[in-house]
Amino acid sequence: MRLALFDLDNTLLAGDSDYEWGQFLIHRGVLDREEYEAQNKAYYAQYVAGTLDIHEYLQFALGPLAQHDPADLRRWHDEFMRTRILPMIGAKARALVDQHREADDLCAVVTATNRFVTEPIVREFGLTHLVATEAEMIGGRFTGRVAGTPSFREGKVRRVEEWLAGLGQRIEDFESSVFYSDSMNDLPLLTHVTRPVAVDPDDALAAEAARRGWPVISLR
Repeated sequence: MRLALFDLDNTLLAGDSDYEWGQFLIHRGVLDREEYEAQNKAYYAQYVAGTLDIHEYLQFALGPLAQHDPADLRRWHDEFMRTRILPMIGAKARALVDQHREADDLCAVVTATNRFVTEPIVREFGLTHLVATEAEMIGGRFTGRVAGTPSFREGKVRRVEEWLAGLGQRIEDFESSVFYSDSMNDLPLLTHVTRPVAVDPDDALAAEAARRGWPVISLR
């Protein structure tokens, strides 16, 4: 069996779901535009630059989940999927996932964005396995805190290993493993698989892929 891992934001999606979730909540009047948008843009710039403090960012990003009833959040997410996410899913991204599914590869999305935002997106691709940052819940409500290790940079490697261990497997057990990503932040997991693939990469990853002779593809 082969293992196929996919980054989500700016890889399978032509955009960033976490960033767009914040913009969506601003548009609905749930968040203050001036304050939240400025912080959101600053954190996104840090992510692109590879300087993001993930714990500081998650305290910011998970806050809105704790401030609202889960039923309202789910209702808003349905609208978010229709208006923001579906337009970011291209035919090439769907075809890539379908190619691996039809080959009976073990497939999973591995993303730093939290599970609440990403799980319905992963289902849209016909996938069941998701390795994401987990938002803590107590008594049926989000607390605004992260549960466990964030799925970011080296944390993605750890979380993938934990996920596979739960299935009674190790990455070394697969005849091959591939990871598709756009970001230099994913270098730890890219170097952990047998076949790293850069997808519409940022400048830093494009340079690294060229240096290492990694394949580069576009899903746009």
